[in-house]
Amino acid sequence: MLEAGKRPAAVLVVDDEKDIRDGCERILTRMDLMVAKADHGLAGLEELERGRYDLVLLDLKMPGLDGLEVLKRIGLDHPEILVVIITGFATIETAIEAMKLGAYDFISKPFRPDQLRLTVDRALEKLRLQAQAQRLEEEKKRTLLDLSTQKSRTRAIIEALPYGVAVTNTVGQVALMNPAFNLLLGLDRDIPAGRPLSEYVNDRELCRLVEEVSQGGGTRPGAEQESAAVEFSPGRENYLLAQCTRVLNEEGEGLGAVLVVTDITQYKMLDRLKNEFLAKVSHELRSPLSTIHLQLGLLLNDGIAAQSSKGQNLLSRAHERTMGLITMIRDLLDMSRIEAGAGEEREVDLNGLLEAVVESVRPQADKKGQGLSLELPEKPLPPLTCDPTSLESVFTNLAANAVNYTPEGGRITVRAGLGEGRLKVEVADTGLGIEPEHLETIFEKFYRVKNEKTRYITGTGLGLAIVKATVENLGGRVEVASRPGEGSTFTVLIPLPER
Repeated sequence: MLEAGKRPAAVLVVDDEKDIRDGCERILTRMDLMVAKADHGLAGLEELERGRYDLVLLDLKMPGLDGLEVLKRIGLDHPEILVVIITGFATIETAIEAMKLGAYDFISKPFRPDQLRLTVDRALEKLRLQAQAQRLEEEKKRTLLDLSTQKSRTRAIIEALPYGVAVTNTVGQVALMNPAFNLLLGLDRDIPAGRPLSEYVNDRELCRLVEEVSQGGGTRPGAEQESAAVEFSPGRENYLLAQCTRVLNEEGEGLGAVLVVTDITQYKMLDRLKNEFLAKVSHELRSPLSTIHLQLGLLLNDGIAAQSSKGQNLLSRAHERTMGLITMIRDLLDMSRIEAGAGEEREVDLNGLLEAVVESVRPQADKKGQGLSLELPEKPLPPLTCDPTSLESVFTNLAANAVNYTPEGGRITVRAGLGEGRLKVEVADTGLGIEPEHLETIFEKFYRVKNEKTRYITGTGLGLAIVKATVENLGGRVEVASRPGEGSTFTVLIPLPER
């Protein structure tokens, strides 16, 4: 850890772009810092083993070992080193993942010299404060400093932190908050502590989370700490990430919680721009691809291609590939619409919607000789107010997956019912099934199970991500039960309004 007055701070720059490495070196050496460079992740880890460093400037996107994997290893092997992520590919997902892995800060490419100097100065100040706190702790053990002196010094350290920090007791009352917390939440600088958190933060979900963690709700058996994170917005264009950690005494009893708040507005804006770009490009590509797909179909059907088996094969492959691209574009548009919260809500006839979904995939099932059935309760299902297009995509994706991953002659059953005030829809098949190690990740974007049995099944890997996001937006959840070689059952549970 950096010790003031002992040696200059040492910084390691890990980036595969030479211009970035050299530029950082020029800026940092003028700050009287020792600088070393590495052009890929593995070289950076090797340099950390050889030298003594206080700060690492780490690129996320590098060949070989990527930045997140390097960040994990630094956290395990060198937890005392601060890591600042430098990347041109920052999104809210990577920001949250990097923070959970211990990243101190983010700086987006391209950056100005003053931005880099400010970020590095802030990181080094944190290191100096940590060193000071460690010396104070050691001094306390040696000289048994008065408790009140220790409290005042701890408060000084907390107030100097660049992130918003608030400490609550077991009933959710704020015992301490620093100036950065007041600034991020738009509170008056001199507002006193001592009130419930809900009087400072106008976000019901965050207050509920802090109260639950403060009281020890949901803690894992044997866990020393329990942390949870939530995003919220105190203003129209202001987005914050709050991470709440339970505080325990020496006997393992809960004393309250520490709430750390970080401004993630710029990452939200980048994410929004990404979604707008994807939507625009997808719209522009869909029409010409649909036209090409239709023309290929006409060529295949009118017999021209039949004059040559080679021509027939080439046209069939082209026809299949264009259909794959059209499906990918449709899934990208669906995902962009879900993330943007778009869609017109109206009352949906669930019976009619499920019947339409089953009929839409029936030609594919018939082509493979599969049995496809729909089981509905005798009494019609109550209507649900939502975006019908989004809800239809949920069951269409599940039914289409069941057909795709079930061999010829198999069975697919779509079963709907009610229970405990919820709509329950099961899509069961007698297909390939899913290995247990894949069950936790199949709902991630672009994730596909790849093995000898699935290599010829086309798909984008977005279908189940769309299902999960849509159902969670409706306040529900998706469950899956599967056995390799025996089939899978996906269950959608959506709460229904009280009547």
